[in-house]
Amino acid sequence: MELHEWLQVDGRADRPLFDQLRTQIIEAIRAGTLAPGARLPTVRELAGELGLAVNTVARAYRELEAAGIVETRGRFGTFVARADPADTAMAAAAAAYLDVARGLGLGKAEALRYLETYVAD
Repeated sequence: MELHEWLQVDGRADRPLFDQLRTQIIEAIRAGTLAPGARLPTVRELAGELGLAVNTVARAYRELEAAGIVETRGRFGTFVARADPADTAMAAAAAAYLDVARGLGLGKAEALRYLETYVAD
């Protein structure tokens, strides 16, 4: 799979290379460029294609896997997870938020009030 057509990292950018790579993969999944279940290149293949260190790509893949966006299937490779990354991340964040709210004894209305205070239109 050649990703160089849509995947580009900039060594002069303010953001670390692994973060640029991670973000662009997420954007490609959300845009449909990478479909659920699609196999990603190996860490070595992608590092070679982009001219990056293997550890840079490995870190991006690890963070994507920790967030539930990709899944590693042993020697078979790394694949785009079947769930929408926004759904996975937001569900985890919502569950954590609710745990804190409940721990503080807040009801639904009070918890939502805090969210509404910090969400800009």
